[in-house]
Amino acid sequence: MLNGSSIETDLDDWQQMIDLNLTALVTVTKAALPHLLASARTSSRGVADIVNISSIAGRVANAQVAVYNATKFGVTAFSESLRQEFTRENLRVAVIEPGAVDTELYDHARPASQRHYETLFAGVEKLHPEDVSELVGYLVTRPRRVAINEVVMRPTDQV
Repeated sequence: MLNGSSIETDLDDWQQMIDLNLTALVTVTKAALPHLLASARTSSRGVADIVNISSIAGRVANAQVAVYNATKFGVTAFSESLRQEFTRENLRVAVIEPGAVDTELYDHARPASQRHYETLFAGVEKLHPEDVSELVGYLVTRPRRVAINEVVMRPTDQV
């Protein structure tokens, strides 16, 4: 999350966000697809799952977050396209779009962005990483007939 002025942000920072947030996800998914489809056909549950983690930034664009927004919108669009392509083969695809989570993500931000996030989330009890992982567990343990495709989760007191 190397956000800041689109004029001042280094192109390498943008490329790093694209590589990590989108290219890596697409590459791993491409490698996993044949195995997941085979599992959906042969497992006793008759279903396999992909769960991608995006961000609320994949739903709402903001100034000085252009490339981060683009990568997260991309994760959501990629997930929905896969869902449509493989739904008849019992490969469920879900995307989780969390708001503020108490991780090291904010430590990577530029000082001006860190100050912005400190102000934005002042008094907000951020989600814990376990909150997101518990949701993943819930999604992948639903019966074959149940597909939950998109979940937005935010701290209760996040605007």
